[in-house]
Parts: sequence; structure tokens; C-alpha cells
Amino acid sequence: MLPTPSTSHVSFDTVYEPAEDSFLFLDTLSSESEASWLTSRFNLDSTPPLLVEVGSGSGVVIAFAAANAQHIFGRDDILVLPIDVNHDACRATRRTVQTAIAENNDSSTGSSKNQGQQQTQFVGSVMADLVSALKPGSVDVLLFNPPYVPTPDVPPTPSTGSTTRDTATLSRSEKFEYESYLLSLSYAGGADGMEITNRFIDAIPSTLNPERGVAYLLLCAQNKPEQVKARIVQDWQGWTAEIVGRSGVKAGWEKLVILRICREET
Repeated sequence: MLPTPSTSHVSFDTVYEPAEDSFLFLDTLSSESEASWLTSRFNLDSTPPLLVEVGSGSGVVIAFAAANAQHIFGRDDILVLPIDVNHDACRATRRTVQTAIAENNDSSTGSSKNQGQQQTQFVGSVMADLVSALKPGSVDVLLFNPPYVPTPDVPPTPSTGSTTRDTATLSRSEKFEYESYLLSLSYAGGADGMEITNRFIDAIPSTLNPERGVAYLLLCAQNKPEQVKARIVQDWQGWTAEIVGRSGVKAGWEKLVILRICREET
């Protein structure tokens, strides 16, 4: 069993704590079937793949993928770039990823399979709204565990610097309101839990590498994943959408799935 990256340094007052949805992502990416699919897609190309996670939160998912790149992608030289609208999440992710990569490199020191090979590189942690900071067509693997809980509305997207307030200057009620707002960015999905997810889906074709790009999107039952799947297949000529990960029955109404979205292979 592959180790889960440590998030003991993360303050979960303002950053989403890893839960069943996070661990479903870990299990899906590292499963024998998906790792085999990703390895066959990326291990023969000389160009290192760029892995981007939107809404990285604590960083546990992208750190796991980075630390276990050889198992998941069949190569160690991937580039990882996490994105979040929450400055605290960006800072937490940076440490989670860097620690996971360093620990993996330490454990691999002296191994013949790693001698002379490039290692996974942490590009940086970016504060941005979804994929707005990315160059079109640049992403090879795109991950998103979105705010999928149905809510009356979606919290306003913070502007740069607006989530870096000094909480020491706030009253108790102001601090609670501020921290609640930051956490709401990670779960509040608006109508059907799909307002932010729909924006992300619309951006997939222009964001992914046109030849080898693939996106993984987590949805809950109330997001109507079969309808999302059908919409992509019907509206996007030459694209496929498959369910490649499912949670157990314990999730109740929040039963989770992960969609793999990519262009059909020719």
C-alpha cells in the first residue's frame, strides 16, 4: 500500500481536511487499472508530463501523485503545479508536496532504478481561479475535487491577496466568519453543487494538451454524474468520459465517482 502524504502541518480551520473524496482520488490514481492506463499514455514520451491539481486544499492528492509518480505514470520526471483560490491552501500544499517529494527521494537514494534519472519537480503553488492562470493546451493531467455540495449560492471568488488577512487583528466573531468563508470555498457548489464544476468542465478542452491531455473530475450523486458523462460525449465530438473510481456505500447520498475525461485515441 502506498503511503499517504503527511498533512500534520496543515491548519484545518481554513483548509479542507482530507476526507473520503480525497482518498478516493488516491485509490483511483494508484489502482492497477488506472496506473496501467496512465503509464501506457505517458511513459514513452520524452517530454515530462505536467500534472495540475485545481483546488489542491491540503495538497494530499497532488503530493501523493508526485511522490508515487513511478508507480502511477511509469516515470519519475513529472512536473507538478497545484492551484487554489485560498492562500492558506496554497501554502499548505507547497509544504505537503515538497515534503512528500523529499521523503520519496530520500527513500530512493542509491536505488539503481533512480540513478541518473530526473526526479519529480515542484513547479510552484499558484493562487488563481480554476485554470485562469494556465497557458491553453499546456496541461497533461488535470485533477479536480470540486466544491460539489449543493448550496443556495457560491461564495465570491477572492481577489489576489484577499485571503491573506492577519487574523490576530480580528475579533472572535470576525475570525470565525473569515475562517468559515475560506472553508466554504472548498465545499459550496451552488445549484446542484455544479456551478463551479460546470465552469471547470467548460475549460477542459482548451486547457488540456490536445494530444495526450486527460482530466479527472470527482462528482457526488447529486451532481448527476451520468448526465455529466452523457453531456461530454454528446456535445464534444471525439471525446470520452468514463467512471474510473467509485466510493463505497457508506457515503450515502454523497456517493462519489471519478470521471476520466479525454479525447478518443486515434
